Amino acid sequence: MTAFALGIFVYKRKNIDMKILILVICILCPVYLFLLHPRMRRPDAKAFRGCFFAHRGLHDGNVSVPENSLPAFLKAAEKGYGIEMDVQLSADKIPVVFHDATLSRMCAIDRRVDSMTFEELKKLPLAETGEHIPSFEEALRAVAGRVPLLVEIKMDRLSFDIPEKIDALLSSYTGLYCVESFHPAALLWYRKNRPQIFRGQLSTNFNIENHTLSPFQYLFGKMVLNAVSRPDFISYNWRFQKDPSLQLCRRLFGADCAGWVIRSPQELASCQKTFQMYIFEDFLP
Repeated sequence: MTAFALGIFVYKRKNIDMKILILVICILCPVYLFLLHPRMRRPDAKAFRGCFFAHRGLHDGNVSVPENSLPAFLKAAEKGYGIEMDVQLSADKIPVVFHDATLSRMCAIDRRVDSMTFEELKKLPLAETGEHIPSFEEALRAVAGRVPLLVEIKMDRLSFDIPEKIDALLSSYTGLYCVESFHPAALLWYRKNRPQIFRGQLSTNFNIENHTLSPFQYLFGKMVLNAVSRPDFISYNWRFQKDPSLQLCRRLFGADCAGWVIRSPQELASCQKTFQMYIFEDFLP
C-alpha cells in the first residue's frame, strides 16, 4: 500500500522510532483509502462491461482515415465497436472532436485548438487527408446511438464551460454513453450536476510516465483525484495494471476498470483479468 511505503520511506530517512512509524501508518492508511475510494453507490454498468472501444474511432493511423474523424466513427459503428472520442472547446465555445491541445501534429499549424473558431478549425485538413475536424454534434449525429460512446473531456485548465457545453449535447442524445477525464474538475461537474451518468477517472503511473514529478507530487496527485471526482470507474494505462492504487479501487472497492491503449491480441490477453472495458487501436479484437 502506498501509505505503508511512505511510512517506511520516512522511517529510513529520519530514523523514527518503530512505535511512531506504526502510528503514522495507522493514521495514513485510513486517510489514503478515504481519498482514493470511488463512488460507492454507482450506476448500473452492465451495458459497458466487456465493451471494446475503438480509440479515437476505427482509424488507419492517419493514412486515409484519420483519428477522431467522421469516417473513423462510421467504420467503428459499422463493425459494432464502441467509440472513444476526445472533446474540447473551440475559441467560440463549440465542442469539437480533437485530441491534442495544439494543432501541430494533426494539422501542421502551430496554434491551440481553443485559439480558433469552429469555422476556422473545420477548414484545416486532418493529417493531409480530405477529412476535417468535426464538431461533437456532427459526431453524435453520425453515430446516432448505434454503439456505446466513451467521451473523454479534454481539460488542461479549469473551465466548467467544457463539461457544460458537452453535456448540453449529450443530454438530448438517445444513445448509450459514459464520460471520462484526466481532469478531476470535469468529473466534479458531473458529480454535482449529472450524478446518474457513468463517469470515469483517467489515470496512469505518473511517476513513470512523467519524470518531472517529485514522489510527493505523485503521491498527492494519486490520492486527490478520486477524492474530488469520486468516479464510477477507473480508466488506466493497462501497462501499469499492477499499481496498488488501481488494484485497491478494483479489489477493495469493486470499481470497474477500463484499460488503455491496447494494441495487439497479446496485450489484450494480458490484461483481461484486470479490466472490464477495453480501449483498443491498431488491431481488431
